[in-house]
Amino acid sequence: MSLDEDAPAVDAKPISFRCPEKEDGADLIRLVRGTGVLDVNSAYAYMLIGEHHAHTSVLAEIEGEPVGFVSAYRPHSLPETLFVWQVGVAEAGRGQGLATRMLFDILTRPICEDVRYLDTTIATNNDASKTLFRRLAERINANCDVQELFSAEMFENEQAAEHLFRIGPFDTTVIRAQNL
Repeated sequence: MSLDEDAPAVDAKPISFRCPEKEDGADLIRLVRGTGVLDVNSAYAYMLIGEHHAHTSVLAEIEGEPVGFVSAYRPHSLPETLFVWQVGVAEAGRGQGLATRMLFDILTRPICEDVRYLDTTIATNNDASKTLFRRLAERINANCDVQELFSAEMFENEQAAEHLFRIGPFDTTVIRAQNL
């Protein structure tokens, strides 16, 4: 993840949030590549996010230019869970708490009103993402349990192990009411 959760800049331009569309696939892959730290998936995968997971994902824009992206979905086997797959923030969106704002945008949507848990996996060497999700848990007054999900050996030692961060339980109506 490419994150910068500092306070908003004084001269920051307004950021708009919307559901990604399949036509945004090329923009999403460019944004992900531009972070320099996220795993780049196929253009097809990013088009499918817009086609199948748009209502649980978000694209942040400044003056129509993509500056942030969260891909997430609701696993069928875990009906009260939102699984966050990727969070990316471009240079132009940094310093404005954008990653957290995008996550709250998704969690306060009607499609997530029955979500009680947020799951994500984070590589053991990704301190920025660990900080983001631990702070998110604190802000919504929820537990953050961590356990290894995918060992480095499962990746044939091509990357660090991935730990499952499970945040919850929480109540999205409380989040919505508090305008977090």
